[in-house]
Amino acid sequence: MAATETYQEQFHRRWGHLRRAQVRALAWLLDAPDLLDVHAPEWAGRVATLGGVAPDVADWLACLDADPTELDAALGARTHTRLGLYAEKLMAFYFARQGRLVAHGLQIRAARNDTVGEFDFLLDAGPDAVEHIEFATKFYLLDGGAGQQFDALVGPNLADSLGVKMRKVFERQLALGQHPAAQPLLPRPVTRARALVKGWLFYPSGSWPAMQGIAAGHCRGFWCALDEFDAQAGEEFLVLPKLQWLAPLRACSAAPMLDRAQLMQELEEQFATSGTPVLVAIVRRQGEVIEEVERGFVVPNDWRQRAADVRMVKSV
Repeated sequence: MAATETYQEQFHRRWGHLRRAQVRALAWLLDAPDLLDVHAPEWAGRVATLGGVAPDVADWLACLDADPTELDAALGARTHTRLGLYAEKLMAFYFARQGRLVAHGLQIRAARNDTVGEFDFLLDAGPDAVEHIEFATKFYLLDGGAGQQFDALVGPNLADSLGVKMRKVFERQLALGQHPAAQPLLPRPVTRARALVKGWLFYPSGSWPAMQGIAAGHCRGFWCALDEFDAQAGEEFLVLPKLQWLAPLRACSAAPMLDRAQLMQELEEQFATSGTPVLVAIVRRQGEVIEEVERGFVVPNDWRQRAADVRMVKSV
């Protein structure tokens, strides 16, 4: 990727021929930069990476885009509302197609009402072993008021942080294969356990500070309070529903874009009844389609204070 090329430009160049949202989401999961630096000492070699998309996989994605019957069947008829579950099902479909999937979503219980944990994926690692992959798609905003860097990356709803998530993954979830309750249910011993993390990080005022442990080329965007949005560039916008948070947006030219005044009105109405930040795509027309140029979270004007209040409670 050229130094001046945004991730959106790279994605549109590589995958602009894909039209279906679920196929584009799968292409993003397979091809997007990792969120965590696989070589960083913080992760002690326990971060997985998919590597580049091989030509045969790219051809397969193009075929799926032309005929998504197989993918639609794997996703099921039920409408997905949870982004994490949607991403997991897409990855399970890919791992199964690769012939590597041994189990997906295998729950481990110590007793009927005592769930110890769940294996996101068990992948074939030879005749006598499986690999445990703990999978996550995360979206965090850098809250400059926090101290430790991973805890400074917080979820839009302030319910978690990258620090909290990674401690849970590395201290508890990746150890699930060694739990006594897991042994009778494992098809083969777990000989390796790693985290595969995809996502986007969002920074105030568009600054991108280098962070140890975070992959240098990760997907990123901006965040700002509603009163600060006028400083953002762009003339046309779309609000991104949660299931469209993965891949950069591509839509038909008939999609109802908003001008700046319309977007501000919609955001003001949403924030009047909800404190949840909104992910907005800055878009442009490219012939018969609309493409995402940049993305960012617009947060209510009191979001920084709420973030500070959450930090204070957690520090007590």
